[in-house]
Amino acid sequence: MTSFKALVTLHLLHLSTALYFHIGETERKCFIEEIPDETMVVGNYKVQAFDHSVKDYIPVSRDIGMHVDIADPDEKTILSRTYAAEGRFTFTSHSAGEHVICLNSNSSAWFNAGQLRVHLDISVGEHAVDYQQVQAKDKLTELQLRVRQLLDQVEQITKEQNYQRYREERFRQTSESTNQRVLWWSIAQTLVLLITGFWQMQHLKSFFEAKKLV
Repeated sequence: MTSFKALVTLHLLHLSTALYFHIGETERKCFIEEIPDETMVVGNYKVQAFDHSVKDYIPVSRDIGMHVDIADPDEKTILSRTYAAEGRFTFTSHSAGEHVICLNSNSSAWFNAGQLRVHLDISVGEHAVDYQQVQAKDKLTELQLRVRQLLDQVEQITKEQNYQRYREERFRQTSESTNQRVLWWSIAQTLVLLITGFWQMQHLKSFFEAKKLV
């Protein structure tokens, strides 16, 4: 039961990531998200520029856009698109693993803004679903909506458990491969030492025989 609670806590922490970062004119910021397979991901972002008159960050001009590139664990591009200064991007993972999310500005009006601050909020799984919109679309009651949310949470937890098992299996295979390499390296070192020792003995024997010491 304790392990299940810990898994649920980890699940809830993992599925919602909010942060902000600063980006320069030629900078490209990338983030890694570990995502189970067949999971929807929604990213909301907002770009701000520093205004020296008010000494604070304010919304930027619409001329400044953000380009979003997303690659799956096999390094295949699953999303590459330019968005406005504020918006959202959505994609669904087709394979479990580390997905790389990269953002950069491609605006010609960049020099007017200087360094930018980008607020990024990434939601994974059922946290990415707008249940108010689902309720209005499917005409669900409050109870039906709650049941829908619970079912989605159970499904997401199952995906997380499957992904953790996949990670454990991959880690076990890596450990076994490393152990085998260490074993063969130790055997190779031992053989080299034996061969070197045998050669040294033969060389010393020949030397002593040549000097007629034996």
